[in-house]
Amino acid sequence: MKVTHRQIDVFRAVMQAGHVTRAAELLHTSQPTVSREIARLEQVLGLVLFDRRKGRLQPTARALALMEEVRLSYVGLERITASAVALRSFAHGRLQVACLPALAHALLPDAIRRFVGLQAEAAVSLAPLDSPQLEAALTEQRFDLGVSERLEPPSACDWQSLLVADEVAVLPAAHPLCAKARLALDDFAAQPFVSLAPADPYRLQIDALFEGAGVARELRLETASAVSVCALVKEGLGLGIVNPLTALAMAGEGLVVRPLVVSIPFQVAVMTPRWREAHPLRQDFEAALRAAADALIARLKGP
Repeated sequence: MKVTHRQIDVFRAVMQAGHVTRAAELLHTSQPTVSREIARLEQVLGLVLFDRRKGRLQPTARALALMEEVRLSYVGLERITASAVALRSFAHGRLQVACLPALAHALLPDAIRRFVGLQAEAAVSLAPLDSPQLEAALTEQRFDLGVSERLEPPSACDWQSLLVADEVAVLPAAHPLCAKARLALDDFAAQPFVSLAPADPYRLQIDALFEGAGVARELRLETASAVSVCALVKEGLGLGIVNPLTALAMAGEGLVVRPLVVSIPFQVAVMTPRWREAHPLRQDFEAALRAAADALIARLKGP
């Protein structure tokens, strides 16, 4: 014979109630059933758990020790129940979000702030991933949502445009060109220029524009991220052209942002896995993303 969950439930009820009749009421059963289950438990364990005194069950030292183990077991069960309730209310339903590193710096912080305002108890896991690791992870359905600069979705994902804006110029605060409201390609002639990495698609567009306009820059510095471009420009090492999100996030403290006469479109999109079950919080997070994107566009338009 083995100890059953029912026997442990009855034992716990008797220990808590201190009386067989009250334990039966708690368990919605009869007094004889409770007495029978306690007797079976004692038989299986080979222990005397209660002294019978005038119709009452007096717990022995062994019963008190066993009750401590039962109590710990039920604490674990109660924690599981509490976690299930929290999941039902989405308090601990962790939303898995992936994005490009630049977007983790510039767009996602504001979006998460807005999301927390909608779901104060929700948990979010934000994973900055470079391309193509980001696209591969989304294709493998490992995240609830992804934010990228891609113009088309990865395999097995859906795609929605979130934000479209032009690349902007970044300048050291003391640079004479800060006096201009908008910069033309000619303004960069013979100027030290901080470029993105050679294979970056925006670098290729920027270089093609300057080459087509016949404008020569001093190309001595290059770096892999827009954040690094802004940091180098802030140190007075040259001018740069980067995405508007990073530029706005780093503006001030020695860095000035100016629009360009030419258009170099920058687009951010939301990608969702097609075969992963939609997270209950995803809609709220997408709404927060769009609100953050709208706020950025308003800042770009200026007063």
